[in-house]
Amino acid sequence: MKKTLLEALKQRRLVCDGAMGTQLMLAGLANGDCGEAWNLSHPERVLKIQRNYVESGADCIITNTFGGSRLMLKRHGHVDHLLQINQAGARIAREAFGGREGYVLGDLGPLGAILEPYGDLPQDEARAAYEEQARALVEAGVDAIIIETQTSVEEAGVAIQAAKAAGAPCVIASLAYDLSQDKTFYVTMMGVTPERAAEMAGEHGADIIALNCGTGMDMNGAAMVAAQYHAACGLPVMVQPNAGLPVLENMKAVYKQLPADMAVHVPDALAAGANIIGSCCGSTPDHTRAIRGVVDKFNRT
Repeated sequence: MKKTLLEALKQRRLVCDGAMGTQLMLAGLANGDCGEAWNLSHPERVLKIQRNYVESGADCIITNTFGGSRLMLKRHGHVDHLLQINQAGARIAREAFGGREGYVLGDLGPLGAILEPYGDLPQDEARAAYEEQARALVEAGVDAIIIETQTSVEEAGVAIQAAKAAGAPCVIASLAYDLSQDKTFYVTMMGVTPERAAEMAGEHGADIIALNCGTGMDMNGAAMVAAQYHAACGLPVMVQPNAGLPVLENMKAVYKQLPADMAVHVPDALAAGANIIGSCCGSTPDHTRAIRGVVDKFNRT
C-alpha cells in the first residue's frame, strides 16, 4: 500500500512540479482566459504538461485548479462547472503518473478579494468557497490540499479550516513572500513574516508549511525562509521558488534562471530543512529535472 505523503516525508525528501500558468500559455492558452477550464475543454494539453513534469522526476503534481473556487470561476463564466473542473483536475494529475507511485496535491489559490474586516469579503463566504472546492478535490481522491500564494494569516487560516472540514488527508499552507528593498528579509504583501506564518499554520492544524512565488523569491531565498520555518515550528517544510529574479521585458516580468543555476542552491534548501522542493514562476520540466538530480544525491547519503 502506498505511504501517505506525511509518511513518505519521514523517509526521504520529495520533488514537486513547476510552473503551470506559463506552460498553459505555451500550449495555447490566451492571456486572461481561464486555464482551469482546460481541464474540461483541453484535458490532453493539461495532461501533457503534467506528464512532462512526472517524466522529469516530480513525486508530487499540483492540480490545475489554482483559480477553481466559486469566486474565481464566476469571473470567467464557469462557476456552473466548478465540480467538474476540480474533479477533472484531480483525475488528470493522477493520470499523469501513469500508474507509478506519486502524490496529487489539490490546489486552492487565493479568492481574489480581501477578507473582512480589512476588505469586503465576509469570512463565512470565503470559508464556504474554499470548503466547496476542497470537498470536490477530496472526493476526487487527492492526497493533499495545498493552499497556495497566500499573503494574509486571515485568509490562510480560513482556507486551512475549510480544507480540514472538507476531509483533506493532508493540508499544506503556502505563502508568497516578497524580498525587502534592502534584500535582507522576506515578508508577504500583507506584512506576514515566515515566523508568524509558521505559528498560524500550527494554530490552525496545517500539516505542512510552505512557500511559493513572491517578488524576489528564488531558491536562495527559499532556503532562508525554510530555515525560519524550521526554527519556528515542527512542521515539514515545502518550497516552490521562482526561476530566479525577474527582469522586465516589454513591460512583462520574465524569468531567465537556467535549471543548473537553480539547482546550485537546492542543497542549501535541503540543509535548511526543506522536505519537498518544487518551483514556481518561470520554471519548466527542465528545472524539475535539475532539482531531482540534487535531491536524489541527498536521499542516497
